[in-house]
Amino acid sequence: MKTRIERRDVHSGAYRAMLGLEQYLDTCRLDKKLLDLIRLRVSQMNGCAYCLDMHWKELRAKGETDQRMYSLEAWRESPYYSEVERAALAWAETVTRVAETRIPDEEYQQARRHFDAPQLADLTLAVAAINSWNRLNIAFRTAPGTYQVPQAHAAAGRA
Repeated sequence: MKTRIERRDVHSGAYRAMLGLEQYLDTCRLDKKLLDLIRLRVSQMNGCAYCLDMHWKELRAKGETDQRMYSLEAWRESPYYSEVERAALAWAETVTRVAETRIPDEEYQQARRHFDAPQLADLTLAVAAINSWNRLNIAFRTAPGTYQVPQAHAAAGRA
């Protein structure tokens, strides 16, 4: 498959804006491994090969197990996820499918049992961001397999 649009063809201001949200999410109170788990799950839902490759590598660098990653698509039936993770995954799925779900009050209440309003806002921003990245990478046909985990991320996972 041939790449349609190269990253260098995206206006630098637009790319910086997207990265700005990611930089904010790196500083928010949500667990970084949880954010990557959400990114991986949403990328599975959207079928984004580039993001699947990236977030699998990011999670591995942070010490995540293969078992939890390959079971992620069936997280509801798997015993490997905490209640907080389950609430975050449910929220991520319902926000990703917003046109179908309209975000039911029950999903919101479940998420609020584990996240305060600022955390839930940050979680929603993280879901919106990965959905945007998925759509860009799928539309541009960004080739998977080239992503390298930054040394700082890899070192943090070993600490």
